[in-house]
Amino acid sequence: MILQLFITFFKIGLFTIGGGYAMISVVKDECVDNKKWLEHEEFLNLLAIAESTPGPIAVNMATYTGYVKGKLIGAILATIGVVLPSIIVISIISTFLKNFLEIKIVSDAFFGIRIAVSIIIIKTAYGLLKTEINNSMYKALTIILFVVFALTMALSELLDLNISNMLLVFVAVILGVILSLVRSVKKL
Repeated sequence: MILQLFITFFKIGLFTIGGGYAMISVVKDECVDNKKWLEHEEFLNLLAIAESTPGPIAVNMATYTGYVKGKLIGAILATIGVVLPSIIVISIISTFLKNFLEIKIVSDAFFGIRIAVSIIIIKTAYGLLKTEINNSMYKALTIILFVVFALTMALSELLDLNISNMLLVFVAVILGVILSLVRSVKKL
């Protein structure tokens, strides 16, 4: 199991281009759907933890999954597995190619990769939203909150308002607590 954690996260780190958010769907596919290491609900909790704790999201996800499946050594090996490919690739690029991104074919390839990564992130967000709507008792409220947050972020970018992502996360936490309190009061 311990070696499997390393190999799985090494492959995730090696074949996922675009950083942590692009890795979310790959980690879900591997750890929830294929290997059944995590339940779907547990994965959603992992994602919330990974996004809200310091450090890269992919490293946080690997560390958490590794810990759940293999305790401390599992966490260490999964974390090393996910970061090792990047270290290797960056070391090779920095060693052999001084002006790597100035090579026309490389810059064109990265243009295509950026578009693909954007689509992967949108697909991941859609999948998470769809799951949340399906699992929520408050489907309409979930959709309304998503639309309000999406519009807020879009307007922030269009109007160059520079609204902090952390502020939006804080507001979401407050709304979640309020919803929980309302739910508990209704049960009384």
